[in-house]
This record gives sequence, structure tokens and C-alpha cells, in this order.
Amino acid sequence: MTRHIASCSFGKDSIAAILVRLRDGEPVDEVVYAELWFDENTPAEIPEHYRWIHEVAIPKLEADYGLETTIVKADLTYTDVFYKKVTRGPNKGKRYGFPLRTGPWCNSDLKVRPLDRHKKDLGDAVSIIGFAYDERHRIKGRMLEGRYEFPLVERKITEAQAFIIAEEAGLLSPAYAHGRTRLGCWFCHNQSIPQLRQLRAEQPKFWEHLLYLEALSVRKEFRADGKSLADLDHNFRLEDKQLSITEVME
Repeated sequence: MTRHIASCSFGKDSIAAILVRLRDGEPVDEVVYAELWFDENTPAEIPEHYRWIHEVAIPKLEADYGLETTIVKADLTYTDVFYKKVTRGPNKGKRYGFPLRTGPWCNSDLKVRPLDRHKKDLGDAVSIIGFAYDERHRIKGRMLEGRYEFPLVERKITEAQAFIIAEEAGLLSPAYAHGRTRLGCWFCHNQSIPQLRQLRAEQPKFWEHLLYLEALSVRKEFRADGKSLADLDHNFRLEDKQLSITEVME
């Protein structure tokens, strides 16, 4: 019998994908959460979201919907892989450093691999993925493979609508209350500049961790636009000074 497994980050979209399937009488047999870690002591999620996942969301899914959550983890942390040495090619002997923008090891090694391993253990399984209708371009050819289902895309539910669905069910992370539109790993290289500015302001220790790693990385371009974290930090400092001057003048 085919099992329907919801891959859940506990962001608004993956939560909404579960809820609309249940609403429409479609099966969700298990929730699977790939828990990433920056190092052995630091989760990939910002603290507020991490606590909410374990203290509120997982218990609520079980209590209200009878859904158990399986937590899967990679054997390595982000920093474990960062410090690994390249074994071949022109960079042989150097650290892996920051992930490439195309085919990033942080996704394949730390998230996809443990999820695939769990799915393989289950045998015949279909993955429920929480891409919103706004993100349907991310699906590419996967809908045709029959191994994935995209409830929000199928129902044309946007990110804004997913936000409301999760909120009405009492399953919206409090991390969204600070103006965030997306959650995920605080060290993600796909973050927007406003997200990185917010990280620096709210989690300065995390920001300092990334600046330290950048100094050791073979690749200094943290973002696709070629900007390094040091570049951004310099710009943010100038913006802070400008704001301070404006406040004094007012």
C-alpha cells in the first residue's frame, strides 16, 4: 500500500499542504521533518521557530490530527561539511567552504539524503511537497514522476493564502510575526538582502559565525549577485549610521 509522506519544514506552505489534503479527505500517513544543524550545538532554524516546532507544532499535529512526526537528521552538520577537504580536482586539499549556488551540498547532503533514506525504508511512498502556486516553476518535471504530490499547486493556493490557512489552524510559526515572509536555515545562501539584514540585527552571533566562515571559505561570494557577507556587513553599518544621523536630526 502506498504511503503518503508530508515533507514538512513547519513553514506556512508545508503546513498548509498538509491541512488542505486532510480537509479534502486525502491521506497523509506521516509527517517527516529534516532537522538540520549548523554545528553540534546550533540548530539551522532560528531559535524562536525551532522551539515552536518542538513545543507547539509537532504536539498539535498529533493531538488535533493524529499525525506523528518523524525527525530525520544527516550524519554531518553544516560546519562538518564546510571544513571537509576536497579530494580531487583543482581545489584538491582545500576546504569545501560555502556551497555552490547550483547543486549546493547543504541541500543534497544535509536535507535530501536523510529524507530519501527514510523514504526508501518505507518502500512504496509518495512525497507531499508544500510548494505554493507562486512557486510552481520549482516543480519542473517532478509531477510526472508519480512520486510527488503538490497540493497547493494543484489547488492554485498562493503563499498569501497558505499563510491564512496555517494561521486559522493555529499552526503559524510566531517567527512570521517579525515581518518574515520565509523561514528556513538562518545560514541559507538564498536569503534576500532584507532577510540577511534582519539576521544581523536579531541574531548577531549567527551573523558573526558566517563572517568567520567566509574568511576561511574558498568561495567568498555568499550570494548569486557576487556580494560577500563582508560587503553586506559594510553596507549595513553605513545604513545604521545614516539612520542614527537621521534620528538625531529629527
